[in-house]
Amino acid sequence: MDFTKKENFSFNDLVEIMKYLRAPNGCPWDRVQTHESIRSNFIEETYEVIEAIDNKDSELLKEELGDVLLQVVFHSEMSAEEGEFDINDVINGVCRKLVDRHPHVFGDVKADNSEEALRSWDNVKMAKKSQKKQSEAMDSVSKALPSLMRAEKIQKKAAKVGFDWDSVDGALDKITEETDELKEAISKGDSELQAEELGDLLFSVVNVSRFIKVDSEKALYDACDKFTDRFKKLELLAEEREIDIKTATLSQLDSLWEEVK
Repeated sequence: MDFTKKENFSFNDLVEIMKYLRAPNGCPWDRVQTHESIRSNFIEETYEVIEAIDNKDSELLKEELGDVLLQVVFHSEMSAEEGEFDINDVINGVCRKLVDRHPHVFGDVKADNSEEALRSWDNVKMAKKSQKKQSEAMDSVSKALPSLMRAEKIQKKAAKVGFDWDSVDGALDKITEETDELKEAISKGDSELQAEELGDLLFSVVNVSRFIKVDSEKALYDACDKFTDRFKKLELLAEEREIDIKTATLSQLDSLWEEVK
């Protein structure tokens, strides 16, 4: 088929194009790729989808979703070449999962709100994976996730069996406790203990974010943007005052920072 003369493509066209690119007479770059060699591409494309969502850019979102879909087809084609599975197996698997994990839609389980629906999903998921202990469900949380996101997922699984604070106050008190322990580790000069206590403190901060229903990953993302934006303003203000920020004192920089805030 001459794809250059097509104006509108289907999902099957995408699969066939990928097969062609991987064929002996296809693209030299595409032919030599492996699951491992394009692993980071998948991560990058996923974050670009997130950025498009954050920017409310529907055209960019459409493009980036296509790039993610390409990664799915790419990995599926490589597995098909190894005789492991193909894109149809992937689609079959996710359709089967959707049907099985929605007994409140396709079966006789009752779920009147989103919380009950999520509880139903989790129950089916644990049964399907033969997870009898909640710690097994925690182990199933991907270690490749950003750590703040992973921490929140693990905490939610602990909360499902009642291992949780009664209110946000307990979670806030834990931050104070972990901060004091970090200070003590710093005073001892024990770098290994410092790393451990810093991890505990970050984990406690995520606990608070969960209680107040704030996405900790997004909150930190926004904080980075806010800091960068304010630092740009600080640099502009320093230029206006003819202050070289590379040689300025901390007191001068703090003063500029307070002004731009």
